[in-house]
Amino acid sequence: MLHSELPACDVRTLGMIRPLLPVCLLLAIAAAPQGQSRPPAAQTARQLQQKYDQVKDFTADFTHTYEGGVLKKKSTERGTVQIKKPGRMRWEYVSPEKKTFVADGRMIYSYVPADKQVIRSPMPADDDATTAVLFLAGKGNLTRDFNVSYVEGGSDDTWSLRLDPKQKQKDYDWLILVVDRQALQIRGLTAADQQGGRSTFQFTNYRENTGLPDNVFVFKIPRGTDVITAGDRR
Repeated sequence: MLHSELPACDVRTLGMIRPLLPVCLLLAIAAAPQGQSRPPAAQTARQLQQKYDQVKDFTADFTHTYEGGVLKKKSTERGTVQIKKPGRMRWEYVSPEKKTFVADGRMIYSYVPADKQVIRSPMPADDDATTAVLFLAGKGNLTRDFNVSYVEGGSDDTWSLRLDPKQKQKDYDWLILVVDRQALQIRGLTAADQQGGRSTFQFTNYRENTGLPDNVFVFKIPRGTDVITAGDRR
């Protein structure tokens, strides 16, 4: 959602988050298909989409692992996420470094306390938005926007769905969702970026439709913090 004008320290973290946000709204899905046989991938995707359409907000704890990329490094971070349609989100990284990313439906804020700097950017317009942003706005559709297939292997109690975007995306090449076979809960998801990196989120303590208030997504700029505006369309 933020563009290349951002400083490198925040571009990588935001780049890892962006492709995963829409799929996060599909967490803890119920009404799994009955029987032992695996349904067609498109059918599973349709059921995920049907549940997604009913999710107005959710919260979860996450573990975020990034591997590869240009520097061929691996990092692991943890925190909490809160998302509310349309287009509101709050990611709080708590370890090993505190970071906050907030979208209030109009602006996106990136804050790393150690840098004493806030980067803000307008939410992209619909005609400039990636598939990820369209999902956050409630306008995306798994079977319409992606070619869906199963990834073989994995555990006996999960299915892995590969989502290849039908239109080329700036933020990622493809996504993989790991789905519990019985409950159809999403246990994890991975995005492949164009630098060869793999960004994986694992979710726990998921709760949906709790009635998150809008003030959760209000970002107050801390005193003594520099503010940089990126991608302003004025």
